[in-house]
Amino acid sequence: MPRFKMTVEYDGTPYVGWQRQENGPSVQGALEAAILSLTGETVSIRGAGRTDSGVHALGQVIHADLTRAWQPYKLRNALNAHLALAGEAVSVLDVEAVTEAFDARFSATKRHYLYRIISRPSRLAVEAHRAWWVAKILDHEAMHAAAQQLVGHHDFTTFRSAHCQANSPVRTLDRLDVTRQGDLIEIRASAQSFLHNQIRSFAGTLKLAGEGKMTLDDVRAALEARDRAACGPVAPPEGLYFMKVDY
Repeated sequence: MPRFKMTVEYDGTPYVGWQRQENGPSVQGALEAAILSLTGETVSIRGAGRTDSGVHALGQVIHADLTRAWQPYKLRNALNAHLALAGEAVSVLDVEAVTEAFDARFSATKRHYLYRIISRPSRLAVEAHRAWWVAKILDHEAMHAAAQQLVGHHDFTTFRSAHCQANSPVRTLDRLDVTRQGDLIEIRASAQSFLHNQIRSFAGTLKLAGEGKMTLDDVRAALEARDRAACGPVAPPEGLYFMKVDY
């Protein structure tokens, strides 16, 4: 059965998250419905990572097994037509035929995320639901210095959701950089895999560092505490973007 790798983007605002759920529309459900509408086939697709309600993606990767050996560009265009007719905030950017050895989730070697903060006194209009508005002016250099305390191989119990289903809290964080351009602060994170709410937990803690409420020692102590109570407030979902997957 032909397998197709697809790169998709979506606005997470109207969805309960990536994963198909009973309590509302999901990105997975939208894509599976588009495939059903196009091919008549009921398929279960696999994504490279699950995103929560309100989280966006510019480079989520999925795979799907179909009975027909589609030309990739025709499959991309046809799925996008069905997604548009259904009014979905999802777009298929690229389709590639792959072997059955490829798995969108388990073949991934690194995942890249972006968290966007707009630090200014005035509330957001155009960027509403696209970034976390913080009214205070944050010190991005202090945030970056704090972020470096978290890079490496650690037990990230402090920075994962109480509902996280991962077998182990130990992960290797390859990158956590904070930069600023005007009012926009960007936090970029890279690792092979992340824990549930890990990046939003990082963002909430780094915000406190940017406000001068946490020192470098405080951030390091929070990591070493391995205690969820030591984490800063979890940042809202609208600032988080799933950017890219490496294979």
